[in-house]
Amino acid sequence: MFKQQDMYKLDSKIPDGPLAEKWTRYKATCKLVSPANKKKLDIIVVGAGAAGAAAAASMAELGYNVKVFVYQDSSRRAHSIASQGGINATKNYKNDGDSDYRLFYDMIKGGDFRAREANVYRLAEISNNVIDQFVAQGVPFAREYSGYLSNRSFGGVQVSRTFYAQGQTGQQCTLAAYQALMRQIKAGKAEMYPRRFVLDLIVIDGKARGIIARNLVTGEIERHAAHAVVLATGGFGTVYYLSTLAINSNGSAAMAAYRKGAFMANPSMAQIHPTSIPVLNDYQAKLTLMSESLRNDGRVWVPKNKGDKRKPNDIPEEERDYYLERRYPAFGNLVPRDVASRAAKERCDAGYGVGSTGLSVYLDFRDAIKAQGKQAIAAKYGNLFDLYTKITGMDPYTEPMRIYPASHYTMGGLWVDYHLMTTIPGLYAIGEANFSDHGANRLGASSLLQCAGDGYFILPVTIGDYLSSEIKTPKIPVDDPAFDKAEKEAADKLKKLLSVNGSQTVTSFHKRLGHIMWQYSGMVRNEEGLNKALKEVKELRDEFWNDVKVPGKIDEYNHELEKAFRVADFFDLAELIITDALQRKESCGAHFREEYQTEEGEPMRNDEEYMYVAAWEYTGDHSPPKLHKEPLSFENVKVTKRSYK
Repeated sequence: MFKQQDMYKLDSKIPDGPLAEKWTRYKATCKLVSPANKKKLDIIVVGAGAAGAAAAASMAELGYNVKVFVYQDSSRRAHSIASQGGINATKNYKNDGDSDYRLFYDMIKGGDFRAREANVYRLAEISNNVIDQFVAQGVPFAREYSGYLSNRSFGGVQVSRTFYAQGQTGQQCTLAAYQALMRQIKAGKAEMYPRRFVLDLIVIDGKARGIIARNLVTGEIERHAAHAVVLATGGFGTVYYLSTLAINSNGSAAMAAYRKGAFMANPSMAQIHPTSIPVLNDYQAKLTLMSESLRNDGRVWVPKNKGDKRKPNDIPEEERDYYLERRYPAFGNLVPRDVASRAAKERCDAGYGVGSTGLSVYLDFRDAIKAQGKQAIAAKYGNLFDLYTKITGMDPYTEPMRIYPASHYTMGGLWVDYHLMTTIPGLYAIGEANFSDHGANRLGASSLLQCAGDGYFILPVTIGDYLSSEIKTPKIPVDDPAFDKAEKEAADKLKKLLSVNGSQTVTSFHKRLGHIMWQYSGMVRNEEGLNKALKEVKELRDEFWNDVKVPGKIDEYNHELEKAFRVADFFDLAELIITDALQRKESCGAHFREEYQTEEGEPMRNDEEYMYVAAWEYTGDHSPPKLHKEPLSFENVKVTKRSYK
């Protein structure tokens, strides 16, 4: 194993004691803030999706004064609503052997042993609390005839633990968190600031003390102060341009924190989702996800003959290659996302892909409809089938869907300790904005679990440990020199974008950046391609700052200006992603380096040299970031070759 003394030791603050007792012991010994003192403390929450709304509502309910900033006009439009398939918990209603430990193990194994044991076990431990919370809030989970909540299976597991509300689980859970937040707004304990975009983080005497935000309607730049700041801003998969994320999803708040001293962990760990509707034309701005839940009943296949252009229903059974069932008999169509994605790419690259481009495979429900009936399949997936028909014009009840992998989720994010605090005291990152729970690949239906778990049950406890020492700190003044400096720098960046007055649109640059990232740092990577990508990203960034065209003014509604700000950050983020991918000379989970694979084409880890979290420190614009390593130790699971065969 690599020598820990050679590493800069990041303090993860993991409690002592047996794994199953760490969270209980932490709650019993952490510092608390009395109800009277909570009223003196201000907290800013940036983002109000499943994580942010849950956290803001919970902390306001405790008595803190909470300010919530959302990019959209309402948190009901947060991208969490797109988390279609379900949410994991260990109720074991099916009596199929599920347990907290099994969920913990499935997530650790699914992440290819690149996540922190203590954080992952805590998430499994509180999973049942999360489901109880949502049921109490009225989430209409599917139910059995008996009245019990229904479960289905998801990729990478062999039990049924995923709770769902047809194909709109994320929307229903986000609405539940949103209504809880609206209750606190009505009570005067929380205040909502819609249509705000965070330009910078304020750090005073080493502590996070506020944000600089731009009112997207008026263009006004605002100052907001607090005793602590929480980032719940989601992932940055839109760095690839075409992704399953909402178009306006971005990494700017995380990058602002990074530039102020928050380490960025494992940024290259970006998940590719295997069941996206394929690219249909050159003009698309995003891709649409077909939930992983569909692989419960749908069978993935391609023709056995290369270049077979027959309609799928005309291809007989003996001429179909159900390649996931063939290659991974133990898990079949329910292998994890990274495995399914690479398998689809391999078949298409080998010439067996379908559709006009050859870049798709079939997801077929013929056998499931025959066995269960159309009505039963419609009850499970009806809205997803309707969505597919609207976009493609094809009916999945009568012919197979066509799917292909797409950029989706980012396991990497801001480094946080067990408290969910970043390397900046007083700055927290929750949900997809942090790196902590998913390692090198996220299991399906664990995103909503992490978001809600962080927001409802973890952060409200851990933030008190920090704020207990802040009760004598008065209101943070917004006329502090740190606010002056940050506002000026943010305004200067906006003015610089407007002043270039070049000839190319912001979108054209974003599209070209996404192409570089997808081609060289997507599903498959190698050293030559990554070095080429690093060079091309730097050249494209220089071209952007010399020839981008941003119309309009700074003090008005200007969508092109806000888009340009995001894309400028994407260039820096892309460089960090590529740098991280270059230094990790192994394959693990979604990080697949062609140089490091088995004879069967599976990922080949290098535990001796790379069993760590890569945490990157900002050292200045266009200066190489500094790498810090948090060693990962596994005391409760046996680190083995990840196999789903």
